[in-house]
Amino acid sequence: MLRSWRVKLKLLLATVILAVLLSWLYLFMGSLECEWAPRLLGSREARGGQGRPRPWEGCSMTVQVAVGVPGLWVPRDIPGVWGSRAVMLSGHMVCPRTSLFRLGLGPPILPMSLLGVAPPHQLLAMSITRPPRRVPADGRFLLLSPCLGEQPSRDVEREALALQVRRVEEENQQLRRQLGQAQADGSDGSPLWGASAEDGSPSGGKRSNRTACPKQRMVHKCELLHVAIVCAGHNASRDVVTLVKSILFHRKNPLHFHFITDSVAHQILQTLFQSWMVPSVHVSFYNADDLKPEVSWIPNKHYSGIYGLMKLTLTKALPSNLSKVIVLDTDITFATDIAELWAVFGKFSDKQVIGLVENQSDWYLGNLWKNHKPWPALGRGFNTGVILLLLDRLRRLGWEQMWRLTAERELMSMLSTSLADQDIFNAVIKQDPALVYRLPCFWNVQLSDHTRSEQCYTEVSDLKVIHWNSPKKLRVKNKHVEFFRNLYLTFLEYDGNLLRRELFGCASLPSPPSNQLQQALEELDEDDPCYDFRRQHLTQHRIHLFFLQYEFLALPNPTDVTLVAQLSMDRLQMLEAICKHWAGPISLALYMSDAEAQQFLRYAQASEVLSARRNVAYHIVYKEGQFYPINLLRNVALANTQTPYVFLTDIDFLPMYGLYDYLRNSIQQLELPHRKAALIVPAFETLHYRLTFPKSKAELLSMLDMGSLYTFRYHVWPKGHAPTDYAKWRTATVPYRVAWQPDFEPYVVVRRDCPKYDQRFVGFGWNKVSHIMELDAQEYELLVLPNAFMIHMPHAPSFDISKFRLSAAYRGCLQTLREEFHQDLSRRYGAAALKYLTAERSL
Repeated sequence: MLRSWRVKLKLLLATVILAVLLSWLYLFMGSLECEWAPRLLGSREARGGQGRPRPWEGCSMTVQVAVGVPGLWVPRDIPGVWGSRAVMLSGHMVCPRTSLFRLGLGPPILPMSLLGVAPPHQLLAMSITRPPRRVPADGRFLLLSPCLGEQPSRDVEREALALQVRRVEEENQQLRRQLGQAQADGSDGSPLWGASAEDGSPSGGKRSNRTACPKQRMVHKCELLHVAIVCAGHNASRDVVTLVKSILFHRKNPLHFHFITDSVAHQILQTLFQSWMVPSVHVSFYNADDLKPEVSWIPNKHYSGIYGLMKLTLTKALPSNLSKVIVLDTDITFATDIAELWAVFGKFSDKQVIGLVENQSDWYLGNLWKNHKPWPALGRGFNTGVILLLLDRLRRLGWEQMWRLTAERELMSMLSTSLADQDIFNAVIKQDPALVYRLPCFWNVQLSDHTRSEQCYTEVSDLKVIHWNSPKKLRVKNKHVEFFRNLYLTFLEYDGNLLRRELFGCASLPSPPSNQLQQALEELDEDDPCYDFRRQHLTQHRIHLFFLQYEFLALPNPTDVTLVAQLSMDRLQMLEAICKHWAGPISLALYMSDAEAQQFLRYAQASEVLSARRNVAYHIVYKEGQFYPINLLRNVALANTQTPYVFLTDIDFLPMYGLYDYLRNSIQQLELPHRKAALIVPAFETLHYRLTFPKSKAELLSMLDMGSLYTFRYHVWPKGHAPTDYAKWRTATVPYRVAWQPDFEPYVVVRRDCPKYDQRFVGFGWNKVSHIMELDAQEYELLVLPNAFMIHMPHAPSFDISKFRLSAAYRGCLQTLREEFHQDLSRRYGAAALKYLTAERSL
């Protein structure tokens, strides 16, 4: 009898194994509903030696049977099953990420002989589910949210089994709906972000086999995330753009940036975001000058100065209805979606109000050098480059009084802060450690020398936030610094136009400028031969004002004048020469891509001539479209001057030595503040790349007679400058008046509030002609200066002038734009503008 029982048992086990293998072959894994948590599985060897987890890893398993055999257990160490996790039969099953295992969809080797379950026809399914649930005693199925969705079997011989699976899936769907109703954060059906299971969850207590998915605060797909940044000065304004790019690149949520700025950063960033027009991005500015009295009493040795203390005042600076915010330094780069960091707020306990990453240097341990005495800190202290602040709780705790009392007490012995706000934050936390929530260190990988940053990640791809918190920045010492540097440079040179993308499924708040632009674009006729010109006119270019340090202070001089010009990358070589010829302030608009802007930055910083000048304003207009927006560039440079008068020129011209002083004297002598006049600087040109520049009018006339110089464009476009009357200029000793003539386009000195250039003219042709025409329509006197001159230096033809010469369609569209300009001029100036239309028709 015993022998007969053994035979039956062997047959039973063989049948079970056969059923497993057949099911495994014919059924397929479905779509994933959740990610996997490989860290729950231990080493790579426990995951099959692969760098990424397999679908069955990271979950405890339940094998469910059709008969009521509740509570059966499986030995812990089952060869071929994941790790050494215990598996329960007909009991609950748990996993960090849920999935449905149909029979055979487990690990490749599943020794069912170890399970000792009912006959094979009663073994219907294995499942892996999220919440812990018990199977009823009658052995009915209880399958919860699947990670592996259903795929129908391709084997028609298994219809019966497919039928069973469909029934299971129906029960699964019903339970999933019940679970969805129980999750308050997911009740609207929006996709959610969950904080990672690794995000600082405290370890403690006895581990059990019930590793249910942890309760997390979820982030709705369209939830508005708030980010606060303190930014002051030209350099910080440039650095913060890279941070913003890295956030926008990864983000899936609407964002609201709160900038605490000085007047310089306010002007730069406000113009940048207004011209950037990124959907679902809101920006607010707060005047740092209003907050200075709150922290000016604190001596600070840190290079950030008083602005390094501003983060202490955020509970007061930010709106009172703002409950939480992520606070970032400008030298941060994100490598993941910021919503993942926002989700960590849901893991705070009732007493925790600040989320910080531990400091990764030995600074607060006080052992860096002899007699090193840092501020008090909890252990290694915390770094404040990335902060999560629960503002409402901080206000209720009396945060302002708390940090003030702590700072006053510590300053009695420390005398000053060494690391700005970080010292005071740490002193407060030392006094009350319950306030802080410890963020995992990959949320702030600190790349300063001699840090423990390499312990924050096993692979460089694991990190989430990079913090360049060393004064050396990209030159810092780190084993993986090349990877970090490349990641940073990627965002530094990334085309910001590509970040103007709508968030799928999230409605953008109405923006009047954006709506007007969209309406104008929709009104364009794509069949119009001049569609490209009209489209370029409506293109919204990103503008970054004062890209480099600018320290010129406009003196109360009513005759001061700024040189205004525009250029692209191929004219950079002219900058040093112009700076040598013009000592006064300069305002330049540069048309560049993001990558070219960084090349220009390196060029300017390496140039002794350019780096020595602080009165040259560089305004970057980022490339977009197929035409060179010449008049937009001129208007940007013109609008950002700070002197009463401007000298409107082109980058290819070198002004005579001493022209700056001569113009100021002429403005005073001609009493220009009391009259409406435009001073003409006569233009000449040379065909020689190397030129001994004339030091006086006499030398210029000599070179003109010898043929080494010419009047500008005399052989190509004589109408453009002939009205200057060069013959009269040769002998003139006092300014003389000339009349407007068709196609006249001199270079002039006018008041800063002169008419803007007409931006419909892009590329080559009529861009200056139209401006001089409007000056004449406004009754400006045209006065030629007798002792002033400028010389055009030779260069290769621009791409736009080549198109003008080669394309009849291009010239036809330019003529159409001229006619439209005349019509607009007539509407603005009435009968006074008729002479321009008459002159046009007589040509």
